[in-house]
Amino acid sequence: MEADMKNNLQYIFKPRSVAVIGASTRKGTIGREILHNLIVNEFNGKVFPVNPKATVIHSIKCYSTILDVPDAVDLAIIVVPRDSVPDVAEQCGQKGVRGLVVISAGFREVGVEGLKVENRLVDICRKYGMRMIGPNCFGVVNTDPEYSLNCTFGKTRALQGRVGFISQSGGLGEAIMNHASILGLGFSIVASIGNKADISANDILEYLKDDPSTDIILLYLENFGNPRHFTKIAREISRFKPIVAVKAGRTRQGAAAGSSHTGALAELDVGVDALFDQCGVLRVSSVEELFDVGAALSMQPIPKGNRVAIISNAGGPALLATDALVSLGMDVAPFSSAMKTKLKKALSGQGTVNNPLDLVAGAGGKHFETALNIVKNDPNIDSIVTVFVPPVTINQMDVANSILNGVKGSKKTVLACFMGVGEGSAAVNYLKQNGIPVYLFPEAIAKTLSLIDSHRKWLDRPLPKIKTFKVDYARVQKILDGVLTKKQDSIVGDTALSILDAYGIPVTRNRIARTDKEAVAAADEIGYPVALKVNTPQILHKTEFGAVVIDIRSAKETKSCFTELKKKVAKLPGKKEAFSVMVQEMVTGGIETVMGMSTDPSFGPLIMFGLGGIYVEILKDVAFRISPLTVHNVDEMIGGLKSYPLLTGYRGSEPADLATLKESLLRLSQLVSDFDDFAEIDINPFVARSKKGMSKAVDARIILRHDE
Repeated sequence: MEADMKNNLQYIFKPRSVAVIGASTRKGTIGREILHNLIVNEFNGKVFPVNPKATVIHSIKCYSTILDVPDAVDLAIIVVPRDSVPDVAEQCGQKGVRGLVVISAGFREVGVEGLKVENRLVDICRKYGMRMIGPNCFGVVNTDPEYSLNCTFGKTRALQGRVGFISQSGGLGEAIMNHASILGLGFSIVASIGNKADISANDILEYLKDDPSTDIILLYLENFGNPRHFTKIAREISRFKPIVAVKAGRTRQGAAAGSSHTGALAELDVGVDALFDQCGVLRVSSVEELFDVGAALSMQPIPKGNRVAIISNAGGPALLATDALVSLGMDVAPFSSAMKTKLKKALSGQGTVNNPLDLVAGAGGKHFETALNIVKNDPNIDSIVTVFVPPVTINQMDVANSILNGVKGSKKTVLACFMGVGEGSAAVNYLKQNGIPVYLFPEAIAKTLSLIDSHRKWLDRPLPKIKTFKVDYARVQKILDGVLTKKQDSIVGDTALSILDAYGIPVTRNRIARTDKEAVAAADEIGYPVALKVNTPQILHKTEFGAVVIDIRSAKETKSCFTELKKKVAKLPGKKEAFSVMVQEMVTGGIETVMGMSTDPSFGPLIMFGLGGIYVEILKDVAFRISPLTVHNVDEMIGGLKSYPLLTGYRGSEPADLATLKESLLRLSQLVSDFDDFAEIDINPFVARSKKGMSKAVDARIILRHDE
């Protein structure tokens, strides 16, 4: 089935014949521009205009319907009013057309009526085995000279290159093509997928995975169709073809009604970040960054490390570059003594020799070339950034030539910044044509290098490994069966801790007491000090209600606190349950952390870890990953926190037992994978202590799913 899908996509990206249904004689119309682009880009195949009101368009014989075309048609571009699209698609199916690109708009993006027409269109495609891009899209491009296909309505001709680009936005099409042209970025394939009613970004990723003409993939996404499928494909592709994506929509949407800490902290965008990180996709924040990174990846090798040398003819811009790079985690380390000696000797009259290297005033091409010839051989440098501010007396083209000559033969990553040059600079274009990306400002270079360095680190990761443990599955299932029979919305107290215990997550010792005598007996057994927590009725937020008493140190205190809690609960309105408390050991010392799970409607279960206690929602120093977790995911979650030094022994304090923390997160992930009944899990606090076997979950609450 997968092979059939790929073969059908061949008819869209590599057709031998194209019909433009809705081709027009009027210049400036979409139907006319698409036909014009096919011709001026020298499509290497047959072109058939289709319009019942014309006999000739653009000097080519025109046909009334697709059924009148005498030859076979691989691909039909549909540019007719929305309500006519299904009938046209039906005729395409009867004709034996294999692929459709529906430019026409007015479908699901305008509401219910449009969605009905779109669903009918999809049914017709299924009926005839046709694959469709769109509707509501900009079109597709394949720059391979064997095809030279451009069935878009843009005015900018795509440069040939090895970058595949997938965009969900049709409106961005022309702007994107124009910006890429300015950057000198060449495409292999461009696909505007619009409403992705049939062919999705995942389908095209599958196609580009095996496309020998594509080395890099850029994505502009507004929403995901099937995130789990995307993860599987992207993780595989990213190992040998970098994927860079800009995902629109960073606003809070995912957990407005979250009733646990985990749910309140989990946002839709958190899921996107976790998904991209786990499958090696470089996430950028704008279309501009998308192409900045794309240009660097398409023209230069991925650096072997984060060590950067800066060579500039102006001190101020060199310092800007340094600040930007260092703030993003790059290393602008001083040159070694040996390098300084070489540079000082080669650059006669040069003052201070360091990194960044500020060349003498009035430095021109010769100085850049001399410095680059030395720095390119420095084994302690992975990337070279040249920053040039052109004075009136220096020839820009001379500097461009010198940069190229200076780095010739180098396998290091080289990026250039020409500040203050006008658009269309011959020197800038010359560098781009010869494989060196040029940026207007050093901050853009810093951001680009930092993102690419994150991809390098991802490539260095070991292959994903999911660890599993021996657990008491039956005990959890029995608890769930009982709770679901009672139609409870949540699980708290010792029942929630019992679920964790069944999966090997360490929990505090506790006992349920229904009378003051039972409470005293439980406290004596556990050992003072203890805490008392209301067990019935179920109260999600016990601290806010005052349903917890801590640090109880005697039988008399235990009895008194039991009575006070019982009186407080008796004042609550509604049906009264048999009152009970949980008597729990006090866990003192250590560091309070929080771990949990929230279910995102698109991405599924998200596992969370962070600094816990009452500060979790204030500081929000938390990390999320999509379940199931790998060992490396857990290392990243813990190690990536700003508060991580607290766990490793800050200023002489004892380090936390990280092994237990990591194993507990892996066990939580296994619990979530084994049972899909949980909407949210909140373990707060999980006290991380230094002595092995002493870290424990103190409290937990679980919100259950309610499938409609």
